[in-house]
Amino acid sequence: MIIVSGWLAVDPDDRDAYLRGCSGVVEQARASSGCLDFALGADLVDAGRINVYERWESEEALDAFRGSGPDDGQAAMIRDAEVLRYYISRSGPA
Repeated sequence: MIIVSGWLAVDPDDRDAYLRGCSGVVEQARASSGCLDFALGADLVDAGRINVYERWESEEALDAFRGSGPDDGQAAMIRDAEVLRYYISRSGPA
């Protein structure tokens, strides 16, 4: 299993527009084979931060979906980012 997690920084005035522009990508990801979860969301305390969370069955499933990143207009809104892949060998109830 692979978890992709992190954050994007955008101008606080652009955050809502950025997220609205991502709704199609979220729907597409969730419908993709091997996607277990996919979410982008506004941070509760930082007006310019977008939290990223994805969970995939395999690297192959993630790579098959990749390429569906932000379009050029959205990419121009990103001021900074830290999004990493985590390779999970085991999981269980929290």
